[in-house]
Amino acid sequence: MERYVCEPCGYIYDPEVGDPDNGIEPGTAFADLPDDWVCPVCGLGKDEFVVEE
Repeated sequence: MERYVCEPCGYIYDPEVGDPDNGIEPGTAFADLPDDWVCPVCGLGKDEFVVEE
């Protein structure tokens, strides 16, 4: 699964890790994140993320 980077702050969403502090289980693909999920570092929405190169 692809990792995604929050362009403004650099946080990397790794689907293998998920975001357990915010209820996202390991193995959750970025596309499967809830629409209201936000970056745990800066609080911006999913539209600020791009595929990690």
